[in-house]
Amino acid sequence: MQDWIAGSFAVLGTLMVLAGGTLIVLRTLGRLGSPEASADTVPIGGESAEPTADGAPTGRRFSLRRLSPATQLIGWGILLLVVAAFAVGLISFGVTLEAGTQ
Repeated sequence: MQDWIAGSFAVLGTLMVLAGGTLIVLRTLGRLGSPEASADTVPIGGESAEPTADGAPTGRRFSLRRLSPATQLIGWGILLLVVAAFAVGLISFGVTLEAGTQ
């Protein structure tokens, strides 16, 4: 059962990463709307994204809701691939505690 879960997560993760990459390429080529209409470039709450004197943009915070659908697909695909790697055993970690006796 563990192999089936890992296999399905790996397939779904790969498909999601490929779909996200395809959306980015199609948007860049102009076949899927304009690149300027991306959710990554819209300022929060209509605030100005002009940089301040120190070069930091005003009104710009990182938010997962503002990521474009293509970026979200890639992120979720990578997460599924990591979970599949844990399920199969490709990634593992261990903690060892030792008490010194004299």
